[in-house]
Amino acid sequence: MTTASKITLARVALIPVFMALLLLNYNWAALVVFAIASLTDFVDGYIARHYNQVSDFGKFLDPLADKLLVTAAMLVFVQWGRMPSWMVMIVLTREFAVSGLRMVAASGGKVLAAGWSGKVKTFSTMVGLCIMMVFSFTWLDWLVIAVITVTTVYSGVEYFVKNWEVIKP
Repeated sequence: MTTASKITLARVALIPVFMALLLLNYNWAALVVFAIASLTDFVDGYIARHYNQVSDFGKFLDPLADKLLVTAAMLVFVQWGRMPSWMVMIVLTREFAVSGLRMVAASGGKVLAAGWSGKVKTFSTMVGLCIMMVFSFTWLDWLVIAVITVTTVYSGVEYFVKNWEVIKP
Protein backbone atom coordinates (compact mmCIF):
# COMPACT_ATOMS: atom_id res chain seq x y z
CA MET A 1 0.00 0.00 0.00
CA THR A 2 1.33 3.42 -0.95
CA THR A 3 1.99 6.27 1.45
CA ALA A 4 -0.69 8.31 -0.29
CA SER A 5 -3.27 5.55 0.27
CA LYS A 6 -2.28 5.25 3.93
CA ILE A 7 -2.89 8.98 4.37
CA THR A 8 -6.29 8.63 2.70
CA LEU A 9 -7.16 5.74 5.05
CA ALA A 10 -6.12 7.94 7.98
CA ARG A 11 -8.65 10.51 6.75
CA VAL A 12 -11.37 7.86 6.78
CA ALA A 13 -10.33 6.79 10.29
CA LEU A 14 -10.62 10.40 11.50
CA ILE A 15 -14.29 10.66 10.43
CA PRO A 16 -15.82 8.87 13.46
CA VAL A 17 -13.47 10.78 15.78
CA PHE A 18 -14.58 14.04 14.18
CA MET A 19 -18.26 13.12 14.40
CA ALA A 20 -18.02 12.07 18.04
CA LEU A 21 -16.31 15.32 19.00
CA LEU A 22 -18.84 17.42 17.10
CA LEU A 23 -21.82 15.55 18.53
CA LEU A 24 -20.40 15.98 22.03
CA ASN A 25 -20.12 19.73 21.36
CA TYR A 26 -16.34 19.78 21.44
CA ASN A 27 -16.52 22.08 18.44
CA TRP A 28 -12.94 23.37 18.54
CA ALA A 29 -11.52 19.86 18.83
CA ALA A 30 -13.87 18.71 16.06
CA LEU A 31 -12.69 21.64 13.94
CA VAL A 32 -9.04 20.63 14.42
CA VAL A 33 -9.77 17.01 13.44
CA PHE A 34 -11.87 18.15 10.45
CA ALA A 35 -9.12 20.55 9.32
CA ILE A 36 -6.45 17.86 9.60
CA ALA A 37 -8.65 15.39 7.71
CA SER A 38 -9.37 18.02 5.04
CA LEU A 39 -5.69 18.87 4.64
CA THR A 40 -4.80 15.21 4.14
CA ASP A 41 -6.77 15.43 0.90
CA PHE A 42 -4.19 17.83 -0.50
CA VAL A 43 -1.26 15.93 1.03
CA ASP A 44 -2.22 12.51 -0.31
CA GLY A 45 -2.89 13.94 -3.75
CA TYR A 46 0.45 15.72 -3.82
CA ILE A 47 2.33 12.63 -2.67
CA ALA A 48 0.50 10.40 -5.14
CA ARG A 49 1.34 12.66 -8.09
CA HIS A 50 4.81 13.79 -7.00
CA TYR A 51 6.09 10.33 -6.05
CA ASN A 52 4.23 8.41 -8.75
CA GLN A 53 1.97 6.65 -6.24
CA VAL A 54 -1.25 7.06 -8.18
CA SER A 55 -3.19 3.81 -7.84
CA ASP A 56 -6.66 2.50 -8.65
CA PHE A 57 -7.25 2.05 -4.92
CA GLY A 58 -6.34 5.70 -4.31
CA LYS A 59 -8.52 6.88 -7.20
CA PHE A 60 -11.43 5.05 -5.60
CA LEU A 61 -10.80 5.84 -1.94
CA ASP A 62 -9.75 9.50 -2.12
CA PRO A 63 -13.03 10.94 -3.44
CA LEU A 64 -15.00 8.54 -1.24
CA ALA A 65 -13.14 9.76 1.86
CA ASP A 66 -13.91 13.38 0.94
CA LYS A 67 -17.59 12.64 0.46
CA LEU A 68 -17.81 10.73 3.74
CA LEU A 69 -16.10 13.53 5.70
CA VAL A 70 -18.34 16.26 4.28
CA THR A 71 -21.48 14.14 4.62
CA ALA A 72 -20.64 13.39 8.26
CA ALA A 73 -20.45 17.11 9.08
CA MET A 74 -23.61 17.92 7.14
CA LEU A 75 -25.59 15.16 8.83
CA VAL A 76 -24.69 16.53 12.27
CA PHE A 77 -25.85 19.99 11.19
CA VAL A 78 -29.10 18.51 9.83
CA GLN A 79 -29.61 16.68 13.13
CA TRP A 80 -29.09 19.96 14.99
CA GLY A 81 -31.54 21.79 12.71
CA ARG A 82 -28.85 24.09 11.36
CA MET A 83 -28.84 22.74 7.81
CA PRO A 84 -31.85 21.70 5.71
CA SER A 85 -32.00 18.15 4.43
CA TRP A 86 -32.95 19.38 0.93
CA MET A 87 -29.58 21.11 0.66
CA VAL A 88 -27.71 17.97 1.69
CA MET A 89 -29.75 16.07 -0.91
CA ILE A 90 -28.57 18.53 -3.58
CA VAL A 91 -24.96 17.92 -2.53
CA LEU A 92 -25.39 14.13 -2.50
CA THR A 93 -27.22 14.13 -5.84
CA ARG A 94 -24.37 16.07 -7.46
CA GLU A 95 -21.79 13.68 -5.98
CA PHE A 96 -23.66 10.54 -7.11
CA ALA A 97 -24.30 12.01 -10.57
CA VAL A 98 -20.69 13.03 -11.13
CA SER A 99 -19.46 9.66 -9.83
CA GLY A 100 -21.86 7.93 -12.21
CA LEU A 101 -20.66 10.03 -15.12
CA ARG A 102 -17.06 9.15 -14.25
CA MET A 103 -17.94 5.44 -14.18
CA VAL A 104 -19.60 5.63 -17.59
CA ALA A 105 -16.58 7.48 -18.97
CA ALA A 106 -14.19 4.95 -17.43
CA SER A 107 -16.09 2.07 -18.99
CA GLY A 108 -15.36 3.73 -22.33
CA GLY A 109 -11.68 4.17 -21.49
CA LYS A 110 -11.93 7.88 -20.76
CA VAL A 111 -10.80 9.63 -17.57
CA LEU A 112 -12.67 12.79 -16.60
CA ALA A 113 -10.46 15.25 -14.80
CA ALA A 114 -11.82 17.39 -12.00
CA GLY A 115 -12.47 20.98 -13.03
CA TRP A 116 -11.67 24.15 -11.15
CA SER A 117 -15.30 24.69 -10.20
CA GLY A 118 -15.23 21.34 -8.39
CA LYS A 119 -12.14 22.41 -6.49
CA VAL A 120 -13.82 25.71 -5.59
CA LYS A 121 -16.89 23.74 -4.47
CA THR A 122 -14.78 21.47 -2.27
CA PHE A 123 -12.84 24.37 -0.76
CA SER A 124 -16.00 26.42 -0.17
CA THR A 125 -17.72 23.47 1.43
CA MET A 126 -14.81 22.66 3.74
CA VAL A 127 -14.37 26.28 4.81
CA GLY A 128 -18.11 26.78 5.23
CA LEU A 129 -18.45 23.71 7.42
CA CYS A 130 -15.51 24.91 9.52
CA ILE A 131 -17.24 28.26 9.99
CA MET A 132 -20.42 26.49 11.12
CA MET A 133 -18.43 24.46 13.66
CA VAL A 134 -17.11 27.61 15.29
CA PHE A 135 -19.97 30.09 14.94
CA SER A 136 -23.65 29.50 15.51
CA PHE A 137 -25.53 32.39 13.92
CA THR A 138 -28.61 31.71 11.82
CA TRP A 139 -27.67 34.29 9.18
CA LEU A 140 -24.16 32.84 8.89
CA ASP A 141 -25.51 29.29 8.61
CA TRP A 142 -27.74 30.41 5.73
CA LEU A 143 -24.84 32.19 4.04
CA VAL A 144 -22.76 29.00 4.23
CA ILE A 145 -25.72 26.95 2.98
CA ALA A 146 -26.19 29.34 0.04
CA VAL A 147 -22.49 29.24 -0.92
CA ILE A 148 -22.32 25.44 -0.70
CA THR A 149 -25.55 25.03 -2.69
CA VAL A 150 -24.57 27.49 -5.44
CA THR A 151 -21.04 26.11 -5.87
CA THR A 152 -22.37 22.54 -5.83
CA VAL A 153 -25.02 23.18 -8.47
CA TYR A 154 -22.68 25.25 -10.64
CA SER A 155 -19.87 22.67 -10.56
CA GLY A 156 -22.29 19.83 -11.24
CA VAL A 157 -23.88 21.57 -14.22
CA GLU A 158 -20.46 22.56 -15.56
CA TYR A 159 -19.19 19.00 -15.20
CA PHE A 160 -22.07 17.61 -17.24
CA VAL A 161 -21.93 20.35 -19.87
CA LYS A 162 -18.19 19.82 -20.40
CA ASN A 163 -18.55 16.03 -20.53
CA TRP A 164 -21.90 15.67 -22.27
CA GLU A 165 -20.41 13.55 -25.04
CA VAL A 166 -19.90 10.73 -22.53
CA ILE A 167 -23.66 10.21 -22.09
CA LYS A 168 -25.07 11.95 -25.16
CA PRO A 169 -27.94 9.84 -26.58
